[in-house]
Amino acid sequence: MRIATWNVNSVNARLPTVLAWLEAAQPDVVGLQEIKCLDEKFPREAFEDLGYNVETHGQKTYNGVALLSKHPMSDLRRGLPGVDASGHEAEAKQARYIEAVIETARPVRVGCLYLPNGNPIGTAKFAYKLAWFDRLQAHARTLLAQEEAFTLCGDYNVIPTREDARNPSAWTGDALFQPESQAAFRALRHLGLYDAGELGQQPPGTYTFWDYQAGAWQRDHGIRIDFHLLSPQAADRFRDVETHREARDMNKPSDHVPVVVDLED
Repeated sequence: MRIATWNVNSVNARLPTVLAWLEAAQPDVVGLQEIKCLDEKFPREAFEDLGYNVETHGQKTYNGVALLSKHPMSDLRRGLPGVDASGHEAEAKQARYIEAVIETARPVRVGCLYLPNGNPIGTAKFAYKLAWFDRLQAHARTLLAQEEAFTLCGDYNVIPTREDARNPSAWTGDALFQPESQAAFRALRHLGLYDAGELGQQPPGTYTFWDYQAGAWQRDHGIRIDFHLLSPQAADRFRDVETHREARDMNKPSDHVPVVVDLED
C-alpha cells in the first residue's frame, strides 16, 4: 500500500498539478494539507474520477485537510480530541486533522495532520503550536494502546535537527526551529513511533519544503518538515519511502513535495 502525504498549498489553485502527480505516482492513499477551502468547495469529483474516495475537514481560506483513498474508509475522525485553553473544542477554530481506517485485507489507520506554524515566537500562536503538539501526543498514546498499524503523516512544521535544513542559521528565529518545537517532536517520536525517512535511510539533504522567496528552490535551501511517523505495527510492514522532489519543479508547484511510504499489504 502506497500512502502519500502532501501539503498542496491550496487544492483548487493547484488542482491540475495535483491530479498530474496522482496519475503519475498512483498512490493508494493520500493525506492532503492546506487545502484552503470549505468542504463544499473541495473539487471532489476530480479525485473521484481517478478512483478515490474522498473525506475532507475544510476551512475557508486557511488550513484544511483531506484524505483520498482507493479503498473504503471507516472510523472517520475530523479534528483531534481535546479542548483549547478556553475550554472550547479547539478544532472548531482550525481544521488541522483528519483520520480514517483504510479498509483492506490488512487495514491501516491514517492520521493526516497540519501542525500549527507557531510564528512569531513569544506569541499566542507559538503557545497554540505547543498545545496542539500536546494534544497530538495524547492522541498518539491512545492509538498506540490499540496496537494497530497506523501512520501520523503530514506537515509537522518542525525542523527536528540541524541536518534537516540546508542553512540552519536562517531558521534560528523561526518557530519551526525552536528547542521547544524540537523537544515536542522528540517526545512524540519517543512514544514509540518510527520516522519513515530514517527507516528508509534517506540521505541528508532529503528536503520536503522550499520557500517561494529568495530563490530557495534554485539554491536548494530546503528543510525537511513533512513526515510519516509509523506505529510499530506499521513499521513492521515498511518496505520503502520516496520523497518526490520533482514535484517542486512542476507547473504552479506547492512549496512542499509529496512523501510516499510503501507498506506491505
